[in-house]
Amino acid sequence: MTYVIALPCVDVKDRACVDECPVDCIYEGNRSLYIQPDECVDCGACEPVCPVEAIFYEDDLPDQWADYYKANVEFFDDLGSPGGAAKMGVIDKDHPLIEALPPQNTGE
Repeated sequence: MTYVIALPCVDVKDRACVDECPVDCIYEGNRSLYIQPDECVDCGACEPVCPVEAIFYEDDLPDQWADYYKANVEFFDDLGSPGGAAKMGVIDKDHPLIEALPPQNTGE
């Protein structure tokens, strides 16, 4: 099991969760943050600090955002398990699900 970052994070990327994560498993794409499922230790530290309530335990992911589990996993298909997000910086890509979304949280 792992935690998943869903739609509310897209185009927000607050990063409070990154600061709270004790194992540095939350990576930054162009438009969203992603949790590396093999590196996540399921501590839950990230969930309560997310200001937009975008982080869910895998089993608690709302049905309307079920595809975000797959997006978080597949984001790492070609990256594998880098062993720490801090050394990676922003990764110049997003999962196709996120890339296809219109701009989010524009306040309009």
